[in-house]
Order: sequence, then structure tokens, then C-alpha cells
Amino acid sequence: MNASKRRCAASRRGAAMNGGITRIALLLLPIVVTMSTVLASIPAGTTRSCGGSVGVLPRSRAALGLEVCGGGINGYRPATSSSALTPYRIPDVRSDSESLNDAITECLSTSTSTIRGGSTSPFPGSSPTSTATSASTSSGGGIDKASGGQTKSDDDNASAASSAEISTAAQYAKKLKNRNRTNIKRKILHCTFGLFFAGLHHVIPRNRFVPGMTILTSATLVMELLRYRKGFGWMNDALHFVLGNQLRKHEMEGKFTGSFYYFFGVTMTAYLFPRTPAILGISQLAIADPSASFFGRHTRHIYWSRIEGGLGGIGRNKGVLGFLGGALFCFPYNYRVLSLAKWGAGGIPGGRQSLLIASLALGLAGAFADLAVPTPAVVMPNKILGIRVPPFHIDDNFVVPIFSGFACTKIFGMLGWPLDLELSDYILF
Repeated sequence: MNASKRRCAASRRGAAMNGGITRIALLLLPIVVTMSTVLASIPAGTTRSCGGSVGVLPRSRAALGLEVCGGGINGYRPATSSSALTPYRIPDVRSDSESLNDAITECLSTSTSTIRGGSTSPFPGSSPTSTATSASTSSGGGIDKASGGQTKSDDDNASAASSAEISTAAQYAKKLKNRNRTNIKRKILHCTFGLFFAGLHHVIPRNRFVPGMTILTSATLVMELLRYRKGFGWMNDALHFVLGNQLRKHEMEGKFTGSFYYFFGVTMTAYLFPRTPAILGISQLAIADPSASFFGRHTRHIYWSRIEGGLGGIGRNKGVLGFLGGALFCFPYNYRVLSLAKWGAGGIPGGRQSLLIASLALGLAGAFADLAVPTPAVVMPNKILGIRVPPFHIDDNFVVPIFSGFACTKIFGMLGWPLDLELSDYILF
């Protein structure tokens, strides 16, 4: 019984050994075929340059496609001329079998290796330079044909058409500050334009103000779409000449300026809401936005007030103190404007208490709209359904006036104030 078990175990070991040998043979077969093909394609006496020296090898080494690099191989040194061979012997401490094994390994690795941007080959007359010149595999998967050198791809040629305009904008971008810097002149200009548009809307009827702002917004959009294209670099020159350091760095690096979103926000606010809520919404854009940014910049070292990751995307990289500062900074303006409004003989519904609530609530609405827009801004993808789209993004200049105008209608409704409330002839006086 024991003898039969031993015979069964021996037969199983033999079958396993035969299966292992078969698998090893199948693995070695492609290597042997490749080596045979490479060796058969290399005639004896081939020469190969590596580093500029050319040498003639004996048949035993040339048949293996070995390189002659500087000091030679196994006691053979290339001479300065390809027709001469200067033999000398150095002590060879390795056996012939070890040298042959190393040579075969080098040959196989050379024949199957691929270099990004070029290839190595053991075939006659091929060198690293000539091989990479004739046909090289690029990192993008394409083949670049060379005529005396590699040529530029089609994408490079297409982008080179507007390189002059982009380089001009890039030169301006190097001189400008990013959005993390407190740009007082920009904030003053921001506030001035907002109050100007609010006063203009107060003077000009709605049916004329909205078409005029639509034309201004459309012209700004056309400028933004063209100023990075070939032949329109002068637009960047004009922008920098007029606004100078009040521009931001990203506005000369492919993004739209804040002017487009500013005009667009004012246009939509005047279109969507009655005149008084629209005027107050535009006023929050003029005051709450720059003041919240100012207070936020100067309190960013107070870590407990920062909203780094945002609350569901709201308030990312902004702070609570900036939000409160912007709301309180709007309060005196809102209180002054509403107290001078033409309330009529009945006076202010709800008295001074309602006036205080409305003034503070409007400031909170404008500051909250600014807080809700994350930093950096959320940008649309470059393509939608395969169609390239302009680099639009969510901008506070668009969100603040619309949200503030909407909040104004709700506040007036809660306090029982009429939406067609007439403001003072000069708003503040």
C-alpha cells in the first residue's frame, strides 16, 4: 500500500515537472525567436558609432551587434580611422561564457527597448541620432516625420497664430497683482461705477436704461472674445492704458475682466426688478462687495473667522469678519437712502424700527451674496458636448446685484412697503 502511494506521488511530481518544463519552454520560445531574428539580420563586420568613435569589430562581436564606446570591449579599442584597428589586450577575468551571456542580454534589451522621442537599434548604419531623426515615437502617440529635424505639431502651429497677442497680454500680466492683493484703486473704481449706474438708473427710465446697458454689455463681451486673437492685441494695450494696475493678473492670462460681469449684473438687475429694488441692489454691489473684500483681506490672519473649505461650496477661502464688515459698511448708506425716500403723508410704515431692519437686512444680503461666491471662482469647462465655450465663471459682480435686488423685494414685502417707492431726487440728498 505504501509502495503504491509512493509511486502515485512520484508520478504526480513527474507530471508537474513536465508541465513546468513545458511552460518554461513556451516562455523562452519568443525570446529565442527574437534573438535569432536579430542575430540573423546583422552581418559580420558591422560598424557602429557611439559617442563619435567608429570601430571595426571581429566577427564574434560584430555578429552580436555590440557597441564600441570609448574604451572598447574585451580588449579591443577603436582607432581614429574606421579602416584601422588598434588591438591591445587587457586582462580578462571573466570566462567566455559569461561574456557571451552578457552580450546576448545587451543585444535583446537593445532590440526591444523604446526611448521616448526616439529609439535604439542594433542594425547596420543606425545610430541614436539617425534613428531618432528618421522616425520617433512621440509622447502623444503620434509619429513625427523629420526633414533635417523634427517639425512642430499642428496644435503648435495653430497656437502660434495668436502668440503675439498672448505674449503682449502675458507681459502685462507680469506687472499686475493677483486677487490676493488689496488693490485700493480698484475698489474705489468699483464703488464709483456702481453708484454711477445706480444714479443713472434713477434718472433714466427703465425702458431706456436696460437697452443701453445691454449694448454696453454686448460690446464688452465682443471685446473679451476678441482680445486674445490674432490682430486684436491692441485691445489689451487699450485696456492696460485705461485701467493700468487696477487690472488683475488673471484678467491678462486668458480670463474675462470683471467689467463684463459687472455690466451684465447691472443689466439683469435692472431688467428683473422694479426700479427702486434694482437701484438698491446695484448700490449693494457698489459698497458691500469691495468693503467685504477689504475687511476679509485685513482679518484673514484671524483663523477662527475663516471658512477655508466652504460650507457646501459657499464661502470657500472667505471669512465671517469680512461678511460682517461689508454688511455694516452698507448700513449707513441704506439708512440714509431709505429715510429720504418719498413716503408720503403716512410716513414710514413700521416707523424707525422698520427702517433699521431694512437697512441692515439689505447690507447682510449684499455681503452674503459676496460670501457665497467661492474663491477661486468656479469656471466652466473648456468644452460642452464637444463644443468649445468661452472661459465664463461665477463672478460676484454678477451675483451680488441680482441677489440683493431679489432680497430687497422680499424685505419690502415683509415690512409692507410698496415696491414702487420713490427715492429722493438725488438719492442721498
